Amino acid sequence: MLAAKMKNATAYNKSISGFTLIEILVALVIFVILAVMSYGGLRTVLAAQESLDRNSDRLANVQFLFLMMGRDIEQAVPRRVRDNYGELQSPVLGGGGVLELSRGGWRNPAGLPRSDLLRIAYNVEEGSLLRQTWSVLDRAQDSEPVKRLMLDNVSEIEVRFLAVDNKWQNSWPPASDTKIVQLPRAIEVAVITEDWGKLARVFRNTAVKISPPKQVQP
Repeated sequence: MLAAKMKNATAYNKSISGFTLIEILVALVIFVILAVMSYGGLRTVLAAQESLDRNSDRLANVQFLFLMMGRDIEQAVPRRVRDNYGELQSPVLGGGGVLELSRGGWRNPAGLPRSDLLRIAYNVEEGSLLRQTWSVLDRAQDSEPVKRLMLDNVSEIEVRFLAVDNKWQNSWPPASDTKIVQLPRAIEVAVITEDWGKLARVFRNTAVKISPPKQVQP
């Protein structure tokens, strides 16, 4: 009877015995491996999400930049201006990484005593593409533009102009425009970025009327 009780007690003790040290170490190793794999996967997902958000913001800024450029160029008007030194300048002035023009359509909902025309300039300063505006067309020596950051990480901009003879010019006004009042038919702007390379768009000036091609009589 006593032997049977001791046998049952031994079997019970075996059934409730814990893990051995080796089993615990193996479990810990497996847990560490799974934790490292999970952290690596999570870090990859977070990095991908961060890159996606950054590129989405970048794309939105580029689209807004070209939207503003398009509005400015499409509303260009043949209004000459005087610079800070009193020199007469072309309605559209460009070349060497600078684009400057006179545009209409400056809204005046408050009915302020000002013109609906605006002088605009785009240029790159210290890696930033800026849009500059002057509230007056004929400037004084102390006239300062209002600068707005449009896009960062920009090395330069390239500008070309399509003349009325359908020839591209690298600067404006052309040498043949002695009165400096001619407007280009279209303007191509290429923004050279440090991350996305060259981004180019062509904008038509709606103020320039394009004549239909002449019909050739048989």
